[in-house]
Amino acid sequence: METEKDINLECDLAFLKPGTTNWQALTDGTLLFLKEPKLEATRELDSDEKNQVKKNKQHLNDILLKSLQLPNLSFFAGSGTSLGEVGGPSMWDLWEKAMLEVNFIDDAIGNKRITKDAQEVLDLVKYSEMQNPNIEHFLSKCDAYLSFNEDDQIVSAFLNKVKKIILDECSSFLSSQTNDISAYQSLLQKLARRRVRDPRLKVFTTNYDMCFETAASNLGMMVVDGFSYTRTRRFDGSYFNYDVVRRESEDHEFIEGVMHLYKLHGSVSWERKGNDIIESSSPEPDKAVLIYPAKGKYQQAFVQPHLELLSRFLESLRKPNTCLILAGFGFNDDHLSEPIISAIKSNPSLKLIIADFKAYENITSPSSKVSPYWTELSQLAQQGYDIHFINGSFNKFVSLIPHLRSLTPAEQLAKAVKQQVNNYGS
Repeated sequence: METEKDINLECDLAFLKPGTTNWQALTDGTLLFLKEPKLEATRELDSDEKNQVKKNKQHLNDILLKSLQLPNLSFFAGSGTSLGEVGGPSMWDLWEKAMLEVNFIDDAIGNKRITKDAQEVLDLVKYSEMQNPNIEHFLSKCDAYLSFNEDDQIVSAFLNKVKKIILDECSSFLSSQTNDISAYQSLLQKLARRRVRDPRLKVFTTNYDMCFETAASNLGMMVVDGFSYTRTRRFDGSYFNYDVVRRESEDHEFIEGVMHLYKLHGSVSWERKGNDIIESSSPEPDKAVLIYPAKGKYQQAFVQPHLELLSRFLESLRKPNTCLILAGFGFNDDHLSEPIISAIKSNPSLKLIIADFKAYENITSPSSKVSPYWTELSQLAQQGYDIHFINGSFNKFVSLIPHLRSLTPAEQLAKAVKQQVNNYGS
């Protein structure tokens, strides 16, 4: 007997395999949405539909398990991973804090008004993208302006003010008891449990915040982030070539739970001191090492430490038998998106797994605000390139990732038999 519930259907959890345009549902509501997108109420699934959802979950689990066991594993975290339950600021939050009046709302359009200081700088640097403003696009404009007008105190002072806001907002949210970084911890617990003879897990992120460092610290994991192990920690890319071993044994075994962290756009804990990049708990805004992933970033990307970090990312894409997982990344950064596109075309053993809570929407009905790389990647997937898309939030995606551990011979045999039975039954 069918029952109805007054809830809205949406594409919650689903995945898209290479070579097809048919999304596979991972929840009951998503299956109904994909089958009957115009339906306003849900119904109970029949036995065949429930079995299909179960098979989809198992199929994705098998895909993820095989992918994560490839020798070279990298995880790429975009800004979307720090939103939601984590509580980090969005680009709009930063724009609002830096550019808009707190207590004034223009009744004509229902929006907050640009502050007088911000408007003056907007006019000076000729920032015109006010329909869809982006704080990082604006800061890039300011940097470009100052490269030709170094003595402009109005723009430089406002730029430092905005940098301070970014530093504060991207740091303070982690101290709130309402914010939850358990998804980061779960991710590291699952992915870092690799065979020690395999290369270390590589985590790349464009985020300025300290979510990965905090999660790793909570788990007691060691992070190789390119900084020295001295009292004053200084950046030197050669540290990525070092590892940690256990010397008690004759073979000097590698210890478990070590990860590499590459913060491609800088960090709230980095400060430029002369020719060095040092770690600081409270860097000065004018010395903060941040790169704005927007216009003009090619020039900034060839300054240390960004050159070293970007080189490491490009190198990882060229390695054979590599799995790159991207989560919360909108492909709005050309200097990162272009190498990914190039790598999937030229590296036949590269596997891409792309997770985003708007993946379904970005592929099936992209708006003018969506990066064209989504369409290009989906077209490559349809042509057979090894690209899987998963629609789901960062937290939900992490919950789908299986725990990595070595199977015993008996478990491997049982799994192989079960797989053959399932294949025969289908």
